[in-house]
Amino acid sequence: MNKKLFLAAVLLTILYGFSTGQSVYGWRGEGRSGIYAGTSLLKTWPGSGPALIWETEEIGPGFSSATVTADAVYITGSRDGNDILYAFAQDGKKKWETVYGKISRSNYPEARCTPTFYNNKLYVVSGEGDMVCIDRNGKLVWTVNYFRQYGAQAPRFGISESPVVVDNLVIGTPGGNMAAMVAFNTETGKVVWETPSLNEGTHYVNPLLIREGNKKMIVTLATAHVYAVDPANGKMLWKYNYEAANAVQGGRRNHTNTPLYKDGFLLVANGYEQTAVKLKINWDGRPPELVWKNTDLTPHVGGLVLLGNHIFSTTHDNNSMGRWICVDWNTGKTNWINPWYNKGSVISAGGMLYIYEEKTGHVGLMKADPSKMDVVNEFRITKGTGPYWAHPVIDNGRLFIRHGGYLAVYSIK
Repeated sequence: MNKKLFLAAVLLTILYGFSTGQSVYGWRGEGRSGIYAGTSLLKTWPGSGPALIWETEEIGPGFSSATVTADAVYITGSRDGNDILYAFAQDGKKKWETVYGKISRSNYPEARCTPTFYNNKLYVVSGEGDMVCIDRNGKLVWTVNYFRQYGAQAPRFGISESPVVVDNLVIGTPGGNMAAMVAFNTETGKVVWETPSLNEGTHYVNPLLIREGNKKMIVTLATAHVYAVDPANGKMLWKYNYEAANAVQGGRRNHTNTPLYKDGFLLVANGYEQTAVKLKINWDGRPPELVWKNTDLTPHVGGLVLLGNHIFSTTHDNNSMGRWICVDWNTGKTNWINPWYNKGSVISAGGMLYIYEEKTGHVGLMKADPSKMDVVNEFRITKGTGPYWAHPVIDNGRLFIRHGGYLAVYSIK
């Protein structure tokens, strides 16, 4: 082999190792931000929408997103009372499927967990609280029911957790009166540390790993508090009384959205008349400091995206209706609120926004304009059943859209 070919082979090996091994893939992309890498993406779509590459109805019902690596597409679904992890090749051919636990006993039993891929293994949580490790060939490596182990009670609408993986630890949040958060060894499933209880139940938030230089913390929400844990040892770093910050006291409290983080500041926002808060993080263990509040920014289950100094998301007017919203990151001022079919989920790539409304399945390509809502193109997903709650995913110039037991992949490059 000549020198150039040898160097090329080494480079490909390194890149493949990063893309399929040590990198973490999963819920809402890099940093769980909803922002995906992408260059040379379409700024407008044809009238009928982007070109369909492949589709499948071989996954069971679910609300989870796809996890896309260099050589596979992973997604969870449900069938015959079981949660199942499916693997597809990049051309849409199914590679394998593995049962990893029982579905939730709640009124929404469909699969909710977006797989987390790390070091050639996948980590999922079943509707009954099984934390499970599966290798890239579909073999179950280990499983532990951490809800049962810690005497925890599933929240009203069932367990909905896509686990964080950091430093060879996979994180679960059972809540209850034994442990707020637990870390398991990624190779063995053995408990490494436990965070003392807050005596609060867990909710539906996929936790966020924050990095600032060499410092790290994991942030999530319990029934009343936002709290942060040191991933090195499980120590509770701080907690913030989110319930007390709400403009409307009492009523239902469902926390569903992963917080946003940027430059030492954290944004927490959820539906059900809850107040959005921007907090200044202190790395010395002191509680966060309130920067601003906003009562308009109330995303239900669709998440948030921060582009530059502007937040794009939705409002939760009620369970059946919501609008789209843009808020200034620095001031907390609402820039605009606009109706577009219904509330839904939002992600971004290449400076554009991709929105997916939950009632009739319209998918929109939108400019990130802080002065107005500007939807450039739209098309509609007509296959699949149930609410359109799965968040879209973008990878390598492709848009992945799920509806129930249906997954479609479109070319947007």
